[in-house]
Amino acid sequence: MRWLAALWLGCWLGVGSALASDKGAVRQAVIQASPQGYVLDADIDVVLNPTLEDALTRGINLYFQLNLELTRPRNWWFDESIAEPVRKMRIYYHLLLRRYVVETGYTTQTTATLDEALALLGRVESWQVLERGALKTGQHYDARLRLRLDTAQLPKPLSIGAVTSDKWEFSTPWYDWSFEAPALPAPPPLP
Repeated sequence: MRWLAALWLGCWLGVGSALASDKGAVRQAVIQASPQGYVLDADIDVVLNPTLEDALTRGINLYFQLNLELTRPRNWWFDESIAEPVRKMRIYYHLLLRRYVVETGYTTQTTATLDEALALLGRVESWQVLERGALKTGQHYDARLRLRLDTAQLPKPLSIGAVTSDKWEFSTPWYDWSFEAPALPAPPPLP
């Protein structure tokens, strides 16, 4: 009986880890000071399920949203919401060029393989999230970050099916961290 219970537990854990590997996750994120304000650098593992991979190879555009929430903790009241910037991104397969195209903000890049395209999608560099003066130097802040598929941007027949099926879902768990606002460098000189 114990052997059977151990086998069942091992299978259950194996299936759970196989399902967990089908998800993406934010590996690390940091907010840094720049002359214009504050920027976010992050590294995200993007792992698509077979349905989303198949949709990409058939030429369907997949739209993603990178959500950041910044708050300042307070002892006597609710946390103060500082900002909730959203970055929209898109990935698709160009059938004529036979290359994957990744659009993030105003940048467009192409790659030959899906793995390279997903790595580009998951790399966030110098995303301007706050203007100068939005944070107080040395003050403690909390941040949350996640990447999710925007199912509202799917073609209408697919977006209707996405409501009832988890095959059309992608969302990383929230990545939480705390930081002290760094001092800003001197602003760039005016021309």
